[in-house]
Amino acid sequence: MSHTTTDEPARRASGATVPVLAFAGIVVAVMQTLLVPVIKDLPRLLDTSPSNASWVLTSTLLSGAVATPIMGRLGDLFGKRRMLIASLSVMVVGALLSALTDALIPMIVGRTLQGVAMGAIPLGIGLMRDMLPRERLGSAMALMSSSIGVGGGLALPAAALVAQNTDWHALYYGAAGLGVVSIALTLLVVPESPLRAKGSFDLPGAFGLTAGLILFLLPISKGSDWGWSSPTTLGLFAAAVVVLLLWGLMELRVAAPLVDLRTTARREVLLTNLASIMVGVSFFVISLVLPQLLQLPSETGYGLGQSMVVAGLCVAPLGLTMMFTAPVYARLSARYGPRTTLIIGLVIIGIGYAGGLGLMSAAWQTVVTSVLIGAGIGLAYSSLPALIIGAVPASETGAANGLNTLMRSIGTSVSSAVIGMVLANTANDVGGVAVPTLHGFRISFMIAAGAVAVGLVLAFFLPRRSQSAVSQLRASSEEDANLARAEQALAGPGQPPHGFRGRVLAADGVPVARAKVTLIDRHGRQAGATLSGADGSYALAVPARGPYVLAALAAGHAPLAHAATHGGDRPVDLDLSLPGETVPA
Repeated sequence: MSHTTTDEPARRASGATVPVLAFAGIVVAVMQTLLVPVIKDLPRLLDTSPSNASWVLTSTLLSGAVATPIMGRLGDLFGKRRMLIASLSVMVVGALLSALTDALIPMIVGRTLQGVAMGAIPLGIGLMRDMLPRERLGSAMALMSSSIGVGGGLALPAAALVAQNTDWHALYYGAAGLGVVSIALTLLVVPESPLRAKGSFDLPGAFGLTAGLILFLLPISKGSDWGWSSPTTLGLFAAAVVVLLLWGLMELRVAAPLVDLRTTARREVLLTNLASIMVGVSFFVISLVLPQLLQLPSETGYGLGQSMVVAGLCVAPLGLTMMFTAPVYARLSARYGPRTTLIIGLVIIGIGYAGGLGLMSAAWQTVVTSVLIGAGIGLAYSSLPALIIGAVPASETGAANGLNTLMRSIGTSVSSAVIGMVLANTANDVGGVAVPTLHGFRISFMIAAGAVAVGLVLAFFLPRRSQSAVSQLRASSEEDANLARAEQALAGPGQPPHGFRGRVLAADGVPVARAKVTLIDRHGRQAGATLSGADGSYALAVPARGPYVLAALAAGHAPLAHAATHGGDRPVDLDLSLPGETVPA
C-alpha cells in the first residue's frame, strides 16, 4: 500500500512532542484502572446487581478493543493527530457523562465512550515514526508503548486517594480534566503527520471486526458469571470463530482493507502479536493479585492489612519502573535489536514472578516484586512497536500498531477472566463472603510465569536481526558518519560538490521517508549509505569522482538500482516506480 502527503507543509516536531504524546497515552491508560478502588462498591453505588455492575468495566474493555485498530486505520487515512484529538475528545465526553450520573445505563454509555481513547497509543506511535529523527525514535516509542502501564500503575494510588476522601464521581471529573489538558497540549505542540495512506475506509471490514471482537471478548469477560460451559458462552465463542473467519476472507478480497492480513501473517508481525498477548497476560496478573493481597486483613494469616491508598502506593512502582526503562530500552535495542530486548524483558518478568511466589509476607516485598516485573514489562512493551514498525510499510503504521495494541488488550482480558476464575475457585467462604487465598495468589503467579515462558518461545522464533527495524529505529555509526560527511561536503560554502543529493520518490511522486540509500562503487563495494529524511531527501558524499550506483530500498516498494556518474551538483531523484537510468556527468 502506497502513501501520500497532505498539501500542508509539516511542522517539525519539537522537543515537547514526545512528552505530550506520552502524557496522552498515560491519560488514556488511567481509564483502565480508574474504578479499581471502587469495584466492590459499584453495585451499591449504582443501585444494581453485581452482574449488571460488571458491565461498567466490560463496556470499556469492548469499546477499547474495537476502537484501537479502527482509529489506527483512520489515522493512516485522515491524519493521526486529528484522530488522536478526536479520540481524546470522545473520552472527555464519556468521563463527563459518567461524572453526572448514578444510573447504570448512562454510566455504561459513558464508560463505552471512554474506551474509544485506547486508540491514542498506536496513533502516538505512528506520529513519532512519521516525524522524529531516527536517533530519537527508539526511546520515544518505548516511552509511548509503556505509557499504558505507566498510567495504569500511577492511577491506582491516585484513584484510591480520591475515592477514599471524596465523592467517587470526582474520579471522572479528574479524568475529564486530564483529557482537556492533553487535547490542549496536543493542539499546541504536536504537528500533524504529512503521510497519508491511499484508499478508502473499509466500513464493512470495521463492522465485521467489531462483531467478531465483541463475540469473542464478551464471553471472556462474562464467562465466570454465565458459566464457562453454558450454552451462551460456548455459543458466543463459536459465533466469534465464524464471524472472524468470514471477516478474514472478506479482508483478503478488499483492495484497501482495514487490516492487511497478508502483512499481519508475516512471520515477524504474527509472532510479535502473539507474544504481545502473553505480555498482556503477565502484566495484568500483578495488577489483580497484589492490591488484594495488600488489602486483605492480617487476621487471615497471609493478608497484609494495608489501606486502599497504601496498597496503591505499593503497586505504583510497577508503572514508574516501566517509564524509567524507556531510555534503557533505547540503548539495549540500539546495540542488540528489539528482539533481544524483548527476550531480556520476558526473562526479567519471569524472574519477578518466580521470586514473587516467596515474597508475599510483607508490604516491602510487594514493592520489590512490582519494581522487578515493571522493569521487565517496560522492556517488553517497548520492544513490540519497534518489531512491528520494522516489518510494515510506513503507510500502515497506525493500523499495524493498533492491531498490536489490540493483542495486548486481548491478553489483559484473558488474564482478567482466568485469574478471576482461579481466585474464585480457590477462595474460602467466610461468613458468606468469598476471601481469596494465598494458594490462589500463587497459582495466579504461576500462570503469569507460564505465559512468559510461551512468550519467550515465540520471541526466540523471531528473526534474529530485523534489519528493517534496526535501520528505521537507529542509525549505525557508519551511516551517521557518512551522512555528516555528505552534508558537510554538499552544503559547505564555496566547496565543490563531492557527492549526490536528491529525494527518494514513490510511484506517484510522493517522497518516501526512511528509505535505505546505498552508494556502490565500480568494484561493487559499498561506498556509503544513509536513510532518507521525512521529506524523502538524502545526501551521500563520494570518496572520489567516477561512476557509481545508487541503490534505494524501502518497505512496500520494489528495490531500485540507479546508475549515476558524479560530476555535477544537480539533484538525483530516485524514483522507485521507474527502472534505473544513467545520469550523465
